[in-house]
Amino acid sequence: MVSGLALAMASASAPAAVLFEETFANGLGAFSDQGRVYTMTAGEVSMRGGGSIETLVRSGPITVNGASDLTLSFYRDISGFDSGESLTAFVSVDGSTFQSVQSVSSGSGVVTVDIGDMVAGQDQVYLQFAINASSFFERAGLGSILLEGITSSDPGDPGDPGDPGDPGDPGNPGGDDEPMPEAGDFVTFESGHVRPMALSSDGNRLYVVNTPDNTVQVFDVSGETPTPVETIPVGMEPVAVNLRNDGELWVVNHLSDSVSVVDVSRSPARIRNTLLVGDEPRDIVFAGDNDKWAFITAAHRGQNVPLDPQLTSPGVGRADVWVFDTNNPGFQLGGEPVTILNMFGDTLRGLARSPDGSKVYTAVFNSGNQTTVLDEEIPDGGLDKPGPNRAADGTEQPRTGLIVQYDGRNWMGPGDPVRGEAPRSWNEYVKLELPDYDVFEIDTSGSVPRVASRTSGVGTTLFNLVVNPGNGKVYVSNQEANNLTRFEGPGLNATTVNGNFVQSRITVVDGNNVQPRHLNKHIDYTTELGTASEKERAVATPLQMAVSSDGNELFTAAMGSSKLVRYDTRALESDSFQPNTEDQLVVSGGGATGVVLDEARRRAFVTTRFDNGVSVVDVEGGMSELAHVTMANPEPQKVVEGRRFLYDATYTSSRGDSSCAGCHMFGDMDHLAWDLGNPDIASEDNPNAYNDNVPAIGRNLTFHAMKGPMATQSLRGLKGNGPLHWRGDRTGENRSRGESLELAAFKEFNEAITGLLRRETELSDAEMTRFAEFALELTYPPNPIAALDNSLSPQLQEALEIYNTVNSDFVTNCNGCHVLDPDRGMFGTDGTMSVEGGDVDEDMKIPHLRNMYQKVGMFTKNGADRPETGPQIRGFGYDNQGASGSVDNFLSAPVFLLLGERRRLLVQDLALAFPSEMNPIVGQQVTLTPDNRSRSDVQSRLDLLVERALVTNPRPECDLVATAVLDGQNRRWVFNANEKFVPGDRATPSLTRNQLLDQVSAQDTSVTFTCTPPGSGVRNVASR
Repeated sequence: MVSGLALAMASASAPAAVLFEETFANGLGAFSDQGRVYTMTAGEVSMRGGGSIETLVRSGPITVNGASDLTLSFYRDISGFDSGESLTAFVSVDGSTFQSVQSVSSGSGVVTVDIGDMVAGQDQVYLQFAINASSFFERAGLGSILLEGITSSDPGDPGDPGDPGDPGDPGNPGGDDEPMPEAGDFVTFESGHVRPMALSSDGNRLYVVNTPDNTVQVFDVSGETPTPVETIPVGMEPVAVNLRNDGELWVVNHLSDSVSVVDVSRSPARIRNTLLVGDEPRDIVFAGDNDKWAFITAAHRGQNVPLDPQLTSPGVGRADVWVFDTNNPGFQLGGEPVTILNMFGDTLRGLARSPDGSKVYTAVFNSGNQTTVLDEEIPDGGLDKPGPNRAADGTEQPRTGLIVQYDGRNWMGPGDPVRGEAPRSWNEYVKLELPDYDVFEIDTSGSVPRVASRTSGVGTTLFNLVVNPGNGKVYVSNQEANNLTRFEGPGLNATTVNGNFVQSRITVVDGNNVQPRHLNKHIDYTTELGTASEKERAVATPLQMAVSSDGNELFTAAMGSSKLVRYDTRALESDSFQPNTEDQLVVSGGGATGVVLDEARRRAFVTTRFDNGVSVVDVEGGMSELAHVTMANPEPQKVVEGRRFLYDATYTSSRGDSSCAGCHMFGDMDHLAWDLGNPDIASEDNPNAYNDNVPAIGRNLTFHAMKGPMATQSLRGLKGNGPLHWRGDRTGENRSRGESLELAAFKEFNEAITGLLRRETELSDAEMTRFAEFALELTYPPNPIAALDNSLSPQLQEALEIYNTVNSDFVTNCNGCHVLDPDRGMFGTDGTMSVEGGDVDEDMKIPHLRNMYQKVGMFTKNGADRPETGPQIRGFGYDNQGASGSVDNFLSAPVFLLLGERRRLLVQDLALAFPSEMNPIVGQQVTLTPDNRSRSDVQSRLDLLVERALVTNPRPECDLVATAVLDGQNRRWVFNANEKFVPGDRATPSLTRNQLLDQVSAQDTSVTFTCTPPGSGVRNVASR
């Protein structure tokens, strides 16, 4: 809860004086507490039920000096309350007898209540907030508290002789009655940190991304405890920062597809320019002579890309590095890149530079591991797969595909050691090549940087890179997937991953020499469960790394272990290191994502995503935590509390090395398929509803225990989409009263906590509920292929007509199953089941279509009679197995014969540009500077943002926010339906667009406009 949110919202329509405001920015402030009250998150007090004494917070005396028309406003965020439980606000005039004024039992947002009659004529009042709840897992978050009233000197008082229009009148706050846009729920995108901190050269200033707040927090770290200095508004979801020099900070905004160039040589800091780049940029480094080049990783797509991404063309890399001249990034809209380097891989993530700046290294995020899937070959009788062939109840396995992996010579499938079946080659079925390019080296020494070399075999999911300044070797933090091993569960009758489905590693790259180092080599995976000693020393999900200046020590932030871990680089390179607790420190905030070294003071800074904080660690000898601070966090408490269950390997696995993030990093997918059925259990009935257009004949009403390969699905966008998993086998059928189907269905994944992660016991129902509530908040980003103004090209308009009217499968049109109805939250599915036809043995839930653009890169289908297609980026594509290499490939199945080739290709284009909950304009930015404000392209961009902010039908598209430094202060405005920019602090009058631009021009400064999700504008401009 951010400071001043209540003020921004509650005072939107009243000029009353502010008599009292408590923001909880520094703990309890004016309040004392009793019972289960916690202040871990700046800007919010968390009160929990179930204690032996009443839980409450109570203020001391608040002076009101006989003010009239008093109103009390407070922000609440309530989760888990049962019927009859509530958060209640009380008022007292003597500090002993309190009278209830308002009770709330659910929801989040500002509550305002008139208390004038209760305290009329009083000189002071007392406030109290208490909860009536029976369980620790039932909570009420209490945010900003505001007390307003009319005083004798208030301009609203008829007897006030002052001029109410005079800004110099101390009784007039200077604002107006212009309404704010309606506030909505926080939108959780779960963008992953890449380079979340930067430290000034003197070690006194630390810049930290506050990802959910869309800001960078500046700390003074000259002392032992970081002290907040300034909050810099940037783009949406910042994930990386880097200092070009001590006066200029570059910030990568993941959701805004932009980079903020910030002048930090003065305070307040101000945006110099906003560079527009490809979709979902992730990292930035400077290199070349005198760091003349800026390198930024991004996906090979997006509305700001000045080229055709060729999404339907094989052989095109899906990974880009944008290069800008740091001295002249360009004055045109979004800047002008010197070059855009394209690489044959999926989306890139991390970057690193050599000590002399002559080389830059980058790595593919979801690189893969040279696995692919064979088609089920049902028309030819199915594949002759290794055993077992039946489940525990004797039912024969369905005919499904098979995952195989290239071993350098052959495409090998898994064997069946229980029955003595050796692995065998499947070369005749595989029709692609997977070069698996992981790490690319960029030469910066020429007139324009170029890709010099590429390396394979580094890992499956590649997080961050760092270069050892002593020997030039590159370290890559990564995970290696074990998706060739079949089945989860106890392995009584077959192989099992037994909790060993991904391994956390750091790979040492020295030219063509690639040496993966398993960070948990002390773990014995042959036992059913891990030991306490194994867990204590385990390292899970290593992200950012830092190397000491002498090259002897490497530090990594391990998100899944909530640890800072130290390695001797020589021992790491030789693989002679032994995991030990002496070189590991659990940081108090949890979810360590980034690390920066302050060698002069022998300490490190570590970002902690679980509490949105920063830890200061003494790294001299045995490591210890010196201090910990948190940043303002606008996320609802259910998101904060539920996040750990996705990442926390220490808590969710017996060995401390595995979590659900192993496949669903940052709430998304690993772009692999897994064969995680369980032959040691029986098949189950399928109770799910079928689509009304699907004939009753041919329906398969059984979920077989051996389901076959299934492509990993994203955790985004689950809310309102029906049963979960490809087959809908997480049904939610037995949901409790008040639970949504999706929440109950997600809780059914609890069996994977023991069966896949190998935890000793399942999570408690309360814990699984928290996990589910978090997951159901995860939201897809805007589609990066669709037009920013939501218009359709003639081809897409025709495709939509085909989608809605042409019978494509002898039963109905595309929309008959893959329903597109944004008003009902349907983006390709109505949550029901469908019969898949003769080529698939199992029935599937109709899948949504929001992320089709993410799966581009296979362009073939493996099978004995299919043609060779050459090198591909990924081994898995579309459909439940990932066997169809493209949308067109999927639609070429006999069941869609009626479409024909031309219509197929048009529908493919529509699928790639398919809408999602967020409109395409969300996140987009423009900065008007003294150098570019007269350019037509810049003004046209602003026209576009304003136009989309005014759209309300068929649904609102965005809230437009403006930020600038005026009169030496950081100012923020939100655009309303009256086409006025309303200041977040309500301290000055609202402005028209021209008035705002005139003020900015008069002070020769810049102003940045950002389209935020609908309902987010008020939150983004609230005073900090």
